[in-house]
Amino acid sequence: MALTFHWFLPTQGDSRGIVGGGHGVEVGSAWRTREPTIGYLTQIARAAEQLGFTGVLTPTGAWCEDSWLSTAMLVAATDRLKFLVAFRPGLLSPTLAAQMASTYQRLSKGRLLLNVVTGGEAHEQRTHGDFLDKDARYARTDEFLEVVDRLWKGETVDFAGTHITVEQAVLHRRPDPVPPVYFGGSSPAALDVAARRVDTYLTWGEPPQAVAEKIGKVRERAAAHGRAPRFGIRLHVISRDTAEEAWAEADRLLSHLTPETIERVQSGLSRSESEGQRRMLALHGGRTDALEIHPNLWAGVGLVRGGAGTALVGSHREVADRIEEYAALGIDEFVLSGYPHLEEAYWFGEGVLPLLAGRGLWRHPDRPAGAAGPAAPAVPFSGPAAAVPQPTG
Repeated sequence: MALTFHWFLPTQGDSRGIVGGGHGVEVGSAWRTREPTIGYLTQIARAAEQLGFTGVLTPTGAWCEDSWLSTAMLVAATDRLKFLVAFRPGLLSPTLAAQMASTYQRLSKGRLLLNVVTGGEAHEQRTHGDFLDKDARYARTDEFLEVVDRLWKGETVDFAGTHITVEQAVLHRRPDPVPPVYFGGSSPAALDVAARRVDTYLTWGEPPQAVAEKIGKVRERAAAHGRAPRFGIRLHVISRDTAEEAWAEADRLLSHLTPETIERVQSGLSRSESEGQRRMLALHGGRTDALEIHPNLWAGVGLVRGGAGTALVGSHREVADRIEEYAALGIDEFVLSGYPHLEEAYWFGEGVLPLLAGRGLWRHPDRPAGAAGPAAPAVPFSGPAAAVPQPTG
């Protein structure tokens, strides 16, 4: 079993504290101390590539920089790294999206991954001129992906759906290879789309039992369509030489949050239409005294951040153990992040990935097939390498 690891590009800004945003809550400018300049994002992308991450996820929304443009500017600054570009299918035509992906794939030499985000907040969708309700948005995503898939197969497409209609749609240059489609969502409508259309289903970091149940539902639905998607999980991570150091860092992140800030953010998130966001909120209920919801799984991030709200916290070995636990459930890909994203990439990449390589669960993408992975450090890892450049933005 070879696991795949992705990192995260904070195109909303970065900080030594938790940067919020999304699902109805604005990014707190007081928390954002590093602007998402191309210089800083390039540092993160190059670090992720050097450490052995396969790709980097870039978010989508009015609260961050545009994902297509931001990542396109980083292609030339990296050699191998792939870009998991999040986008909303209701905001552009499927023909244009298929063409954009095809162009990106050719010019980047196959380094595009697509994260389809249906959009869980009606009020945010309305700012873009989209007035469909949640179930209708998922139905439109299903139609959208059908048209895109047929275009990528070389068909001339006539399609008259409930939400999407195209006539004689065709791509003059198809993508090679076709970019994999990633997708997340916890409602029944979302699970149905995942079963029919996507290559990798993503879940946020819930406890293993809940993740196993969700995977089982998608597998069952997908099997009915003769499909077998991959599965991924979206988590933050705080990994240190010792568990004590890791939990001290988690406590430090919380120490900057006032009860008023937590209450304000939780009030905003409670209005979300997203079933996934509802499940994130239920993990902690707004409390700060019971945040370890499973061994080494901490719900503190979700107190002030919409979307993915849990982190793996512990020693490098403990974090590796939890990753192995999720892998045993069928998780193939891990989309990770941490505050700040530059330094935390090194903590995980130099502290945890060598342990997973030693267990035969991971291999650096730049190593030839069959080559031995790096051994775990002979001495305790004591932090990001001194050569890590200082942020420029």
